[in-house]
Amino acid sequence: MNDQPNTLSTRSLFHFAFNVTDLNEARRFYGAVLGCLEGRSTETWVDFDFFSHQISLHLGEPFKTTRTGRVGDHLVPMPHFGLVLLLPEWKALSERLQQADVEFVLAPQVRFEGQPGEQWTMFFCDPFGNPIEVKGFASLAQVYAS
Repeated sequence: MNDQPNTLSTRSLFHFAFNVTDLNEARRFYGAVLGCLEGRSTETWVDFDFFSHQISLHLGEPFKTTRTGRVGDHLVPMPHFGLVLLLPEWKALSERLQQADVEFVLAPQVRFEGQPGEQWTMFFCDPFGNPIEVKGFASLAQVYAS
């Protein structure tokens, strides 16, 4: 058993595989809109570098979601996935999504302003209804602040 504490300095890649209904539309959204680099693919799936993590999009029925996750006064889709970025990268992605006319479930906004764990957040869905949350922090040391 590893007795080492879990720290942000530990580098590992996350892999997440999920369904989409059209690989060409997935390439447009994840590649052109989000700016992810495409990796390997076949006729039934495609991999992307999702901000230094691996996502694998497979042809199939996307997972069912319901708006049961409470974020402030809003209900957001559950389950969902996403990532944490430093604030300058988060702001650049927010602008990129707005310029691409992506519809937000939860528009870009700050939460816990002036408190430990202050973060910027936004929720949106890919063209297949898969919900994505992106958080932005001034410092990654604040991700688990309480």
